[in-house]
This record gives sequence, C-alpha cells and structure tokens, in this order.
Amino acid sequence: MTAPRSSTPRKVLGRLSLPERTYVADALRTETVGGVLLLAAAVAALLWANIPGLHDSYESVAHFHFGPAALGLDLSVAHWVADGLLAIFFFVAGIELKRELVAGDLRDPKAAALPVVAALCGMAIPALVYTLTNVTGGGSLAGWAVPTATDIAFALAVLAVIGTSLPSALRAFLLTLAVVDDLFAILIIAVFFTDGLNFAALGGAVVGLAVFWLLLRSGVRGWYVYVPLALVIWALMYNSGVHATIAGVAMGLMLRCHRKDGEAHSPGEHIEHLVRPLSAGLAVPLFALFSAGVAVSGGALARVFTTPETLGVVLGLVVGKALGIFGGTWLTARFTRASLSEDLEWADVFAVSSLAGIGFTVSLLIGELAFEDDQAMTGAVKAAVLVGSLIAAILATVLLKIRNAKYRRLWEEEERDEDADGIPDIYEEDDPAYHLRLAERYERKAAEHRRIAREKADARHGLAEVPDGAGDDRDGPA
Repeated sequence: MTAPRSSTPRKVLGRLSLPERTYVADALRTETVGGVLLLAAAVAALLWANIPGLHDSYESVAHFHFGPAALGLDLSVAHWVADGLLAIFFFVAGIELKRELVAGDLRDPKAAALPVVAALCGMAIPALVYTLTNVTGGGSLAGWAVPTATDIAFALAVLAVIGTSLPSALRAFLLTLAVVDDLFAILIIAVFFTDGLNFAALGGAVVGLAVFWLLLRSGVRGWYVYVPLALVIWALMYNSGVHATIAGVAMGLMLRCHRKDGEAHSPGEHIEHLVRPLSAGLAVPLFALFSAGVAVSGGALARVFTTPETLGVVLGLVVGKALGIFGGTWLTARFTRASLSEDLEWADVFAVSSLAGIGFTVSLLIGELAFEDDQAMTGAVKAAVLVGSLIAAILATVLLKIRNAKYRRLWEEEERDEDADGIPDIYEEDDPAYHLRLAERYERKAAEHRRIAREKADARHGLAEVPDGAGDDRDGPA
C-alpha cells in the first residue's frame, strides 16, 4: 500500500522559526529607525526646497560639483549621494538577498514561491497600470518602472509611527518581499537604464569583482583591503555606463552567509550588522534629502492627477502594488493548495500589500534615470512618487488600524515568556523541559498562595477564639 500523504496543509504566512524570527526582529529594528530618519529627511528636503528664502541654497548645495575630473568623477553632491552612498544601500540589499537564498525563506522552493510570485506580480501590475494610463492618455512610457519598487525602510517607519503591533509573520513577509523587489529593481536598472557601455571600464570592474571574490574565498580579512578595492570597483562600474549601485549588489552577493561549525555569525551577517546602520542611518536619509526636494504647490499637485506620466505613477503605487501583491499571494496559495495561517485573514494580506505601495528610494532613483533629459518631468515624477507613497501610507494605516486589536493580541501571544528563559513560550510547547520549568514555577506560586491562605485562616481562627466580652460590648459568644 502507498503511504498516506500528510493531511496537514502548508500554511501561508505561518509562524516563523525562532532563528528567522530573531534575525527579522534585529533587521527590522534597524530599518525602522532608518525609516524614521528617512521620513525626517524627506520632510526637511520639502521644507528646504519650498521655503522661498532657502530654495536657492538647496539648489546650490545639491548641484555643487567636486571630485577628480580626470577619473570621470567630477559629480554634483546629489549625484555622489545617488550613485555613491546609495551603493551602500544596495550592498546591504545584496547581503540580504544572499542570506535569504542560502539560510532564509528563499532557500526552500515552496516557501520562496510566495514572496517571489508576490513581488513579481507587485512589479508587473504597477508597470501595466502605468502603461495603460499613458497609452490612453497619450503620455510617455519611459517611466513604466517608477512605480514598481517598494521602500522597506519607509514602510516600516509608517508602522513605527502608527504603532501597529504587526505579527512577525507579516513583518517577515514585507521584508522578504522587499528583498526580492529590490533584486528585480536592480535588474531593471541594469538592463533598461544602461547605455553607451565603456567595455574597458566594465572589464576592469569585472576583474576587480573577481579579485574581491578570491580574497573572500582565501580568508583574507581587514577593512583596509576591501574598502579601497570596493571604491575602485565602484569607480570602474560608474565609468562603464552601468549604474554604479550594481557594484554594491555584486559585492554583497559574494559574501558567505552560511555559518560554519563554531561560528556564531557568518561573515555576511557580521558585515551586514556593521554596515546596515550606515545604510539606514546615513546613505538613505541623505539620498532622500537631495532627491525629495521638489517644488510643491497647488498647481503642481493638481498636475500630478492630470498628467498621464504622473497619474500613472500614483495609480501604479496605490492601486497596482496592492492588487499585484495581494493577487500574487492569493494565486500562490490557491494553486499550491496552501492555506492562510488561522491567526490571519486575507484582509491583513491586503493591508500589507497596500503598505508596499510606499515606493520612495528606488522609485525616486528610477524616476531620475527615466527622465534624466527632462528636468521638469523628473520633478513632476518625484512629486508623484511622494503623493502616491503618502496615499498608500494613509490607506494602509486605516486598514491596519482596523485590525490593530487583533494584532496586539497575536503580538502578546508571540512575546509571552512565562518560564522567563528568554525564549517565547510559543516555541517551546513541544519541549518537556519547558513544561517541567513551568510546573515548578506554578508549584512555587501555589505554595506561596497556600502559605498566605493558612496565615489568613489562622488569623480568622484566632479572632474566633477571643474570650467572651473581650473587645465586644455585646453579650453572647464572639
């Protein structure tokens, strides 16, 4: 006879393993702080660029050039930030992707199917929405890729501001989704926004990457070796015509992210821990400061909803992202016969899908690349990204607030640690040692309550034995 198949269905957005939960918590903590800084930088940029007395100084600083012209690196401050500092952000994205592929959810094809399909649909549908909007409105198709990206730091900052106790499974889904989203955004930049290749510089960058890989595999250590080499690789990649941030991704993917015997952390995890605060706390906020400074007025905001290119960006972020990610998740669950975790509802998936419509950092970058020869349209598209991200954030906030009481209960259940061993009880339910510790803890409490009960009973018994008339003016027994 054929052995019966397991009747337990695979769960979509089920509980994370303890190591994965710990990693996600650490990563999101840094990203949330960075997201708050990102919000602050975006607001500062808008004020700096729109206050009449300060606008000229914003333009002067953003377009101030410096750098060695002989090396092709005489760039403006805004250019240095977008192509230079943002490479750090993509370096961290490369490490995240490598870790997911070898140690995270993406190493299991069945588990990887959900975020990959959701991310692909979450990029394809916004691009389709943008294309249809511009075909019917007679606009330019050059910005089709602008609404395809999700800004994880900005999305998590919104979660931090509204105080939603989102369960770890939904947070991990958002993080993994953004990692896959970043990968495809990187491919879009590399394939569609590269022209006029300098093959000599590109060959030099490839050689530099090969040396970088050989040094890693040889066990060579020391920042003084890798940082100068990384700068050379970045400069060669920039001069090759390929967007320089690709160098950051390539180096991130080369790091080893699986642990060997005796290692507490892999090299990739260690370097990510060191570099992530630099990315989230400096690189991304500075990029926001010099990219989000667009002129905002009543007329400019009205044009966002009347110009095909900008309307396509707004609809792509708000409508396309939510429908794409939700539809991709539902289809994956439907055709793989997986069921949604019993703690969640499909409304929760839609709320997180709406949150993914916050496309800021990479959307602004792609907007600059797509319309680099039309400064007026670049500014309008940036304004559209800001408006679309704001609408998506408000929509997601309303949807998440509706379910916030449910989330808080789930969060408290995940965090409960009655045996005080530092591990949430929900991960120890099948461990006999956990139940023994809990029994001992309850027995100590029970013994304490029995002692208190005896003392109270003894006190009442003592009062009952007070002699007749003592302390009481009434006749009769006490």
